Amino acid sequence: MALLSVDDLSFAYRDRTVLSRISFSVDAGEVLGLVGPNGCGKTTLIKCVDGMLSPQEGKVVLGGRDLGGMHRREVARAMAYVPQSAGNQTASTVFETVLMGRRPYLNWTVSPGDEERVAAALDLLDLGGLAFRKVAELSGGERQRVMIARALVQETGVILLDEPTSNLDIRHQMAVMEVLHGLAEEKGLAVVIALHDLNLAATYCHRLLVLAEGSIYGYGAPEEVLTPEMLGSVYGIEAVVKQDLPAPYVVPVRPGRLKEGV
Repeated sequence: MALLSVDDLSFAYRDRTVLSRISFSVDAGEVLGLVGPNGCGKTTLIKCVDGMLSPQEGKVVLGGRDLGGMHRREVARAMAYVPQSAGNQTASTVFETVLMGRRPYLNWTVSPGDEERVAAALDLLDLGGLAFRKVAELSGGERQRVMIARALVQETGVILLDEPTSNLDIRHQMAVMEVLHGLAEEKGLAVVIALHDLNLAATYCHRLLVLAEGSIYGYGAPEEVLTPEMLGSVYGIEAVVKQDLPAPYVVPVRPGRLKEGV
């Protein structure tokens, strides 16, 4: 069952079209990877899906309801968003910052159950030892994991993440993706992740959506989408794609000829 559907979505900044007629769906238990070169529209698409930006055309359907008719508190109980930049959160501890993910459910007090959820999320993302450190004192990668933990305690059916692994070392990249992939399958979540690392996307995403110049170039399983032809057309590189491993593996060979003006 699709927890999230995007139908014929288009978005423009003034007279510059950024997204053109984007349609896809994400089922319960599925991780969808958004991939494509810089400037192709990945972040804009995630912000349109979250409701931060209003598309000129098309609609987003969340749990069978049109996002445009939902109150923000309802959206926050159904969909969590992890931005590309974690920010400094100078006045807050790690525990306090993650607890903010419970805001859609809180009234006047924090319950022991809320605190238990925060502690569990911190442990899951290897942050338990940092619970009472100021977020401003953390590295960029640690702050990013804090924001992912905050999204997890929101306990939504849909999670949107914009390049969540960009500041992480390789071990934590894999650990975060393992957590998200495992939660999607175990709890029936729909997870949408914008990624630059194609091999990480191929390993942990059930399907990939390839954006090129604001339009969909490819949409399907990693082994169907990750081809030398796609990599040449979309990324402008010559590459070999190894298909004899558990997931497709992209080996860049050399840059191709860039389009004039790029």
